[in-house]
Amino acid sequence: MKVSICSRKEIEEIIDSGNFPENTAVISYYDPKIKKIDKDYSHVDYSGVCENVFYSELDDLDLEVIKRKGLTYNKYFPEADKIAEFIYNAYNNGMDIICQCEYGQSRSAGTAAAIMEHFYKSGIWVFADYKRYPNQVVFHKVFEALENYRKNK
Repeated sequence: MKVSICSRKEIEEIIDSGNFPENTAVISYYDPKIKKIDKDYSHVDYSGVCENVFYSELDDLDLEVIKRKGLTYNKYFPEADKIAEFIYNAYNNGMDIICQCEYGQSRSAGTAAAIMEHFYKSGIWVFADYKRYPNQVVFHKVFEALENYRKNK
């Protein structure tokens, strides 16, 4: 399984070019904060190019900010278990995965690192890429959910 990381701009260019890769699933993060500022903002539209998309409206927060917002680790990102199931379905069907968020640096990078670490023990490549700033909470939540999914199946 090939795991890629894309920003909104990069994935929209791929979609517009007509070169969206076949046999690919997408995990697409979008920002609730932007939606409050721009009423026309929504997630990337994958209709017509990809049938296997998991959309997640998730703030890009670290542990300190989560605490300041009155959340806990357990209450932040409750969709992690569903994303793990989505990832395993893609994996079992021989699909590649694109992880996409607004800038392709944090939530998508944390997710890609978790997938690579879980399946191939090679998630460190994402953390070592200076273009990326993987969200560590997203990484831990997805990795933990993938580990639990494997144990329970």
